[in-house]
Amino acid sequence: MYKIGGLIMGNIRTTFVKRTAKELLELHGDKFNSDFENNKQVVAEYSTVSTKHLRNQIAGYATHLLEQ
Repeated sequence: MYKIGGLIMGNIRTTFVKRTAKELLELHGDKFNSDFENNKQVVAEYSTVSTKHLRNQIAGYATHLLEQ
């Protein structure tokens, strides 16, 4: 979270991260839960993401969607 002039700004995620997380939730939703560590393993198993940073962003967004 960033604070700029009294406004609190959240994380900005790319369309790729959002789309990939939503697709994985649709296809393998039963494997995901509200635990980030579990979701990292699921993303690594069911996607072809090349970097750890991107995997963590997708897992974090999937966790965020499940907690809503």
